[in-house]
Amino acid sequence: MAVQPIRLFGDPVLRTKAAPVVDFDAELRRLVKDLTDTMLDAPGAGLAAPQIGVGLRVFTWNVDGELGHLVNPELSLSEEMQDGDEGCLSIPDLVFPCRRSLQVVARGVDMHGEPVTIQGSDLLARAIQHETDHLDGILFVQRLDAETRKQAMRAIRESEWFGPPPTIKVSPHPTRGLAL
Repeated sequence: MAVQPIRLFGDPVLRTKAAPVVDFDAELRRLVKDLTDTMLDAPGAGLAAPQIGVGLRVFTWNVDGELGHLVNPELSLSEEMQDGDEGCLSIPDLVFPCRRSLQVVARGVDMHGEPVTIQGSDLLARAIQHETDHLDGILFVQRLDAETRKQAMRAIRESEWFGPPPTIKVSPHPTRGLAL
């Protein structure tokens, strides 16, 4: 198992559009395994490569016991919408109501470069849209209505995990000869 650290809100990689995958090699298969292992460990319904610091168009999902992955996705969305709570592994412990298309048809390829079409509705459609947004540098809080987005940003700022890392003070005194 190769669980990777998940990047959190504020990390620039989460706001950067991911590059298309062009090499379908052992490195890509390892990335899909790392994404799957990390998603299952978290646990989450999906995880995109930028969330573990890799700027490639790849994501995994785990919805209703179905595991999958998609490389270089292109989405066709239904006009019919759904409202529902949504969260994100990069914005831990926070959930907000988010409007998404009810159904999606996602076309792309698998880790071997073979064509794949995924049709989903409800939670699977939500997960595919959410993860594809990550590949475009979009976080779900950007999809919230104005008032909910304000609440979300306030909650993020107040979260324990948000903000710069603590400052580490280094002693100006020499450490030679000290047993540490």
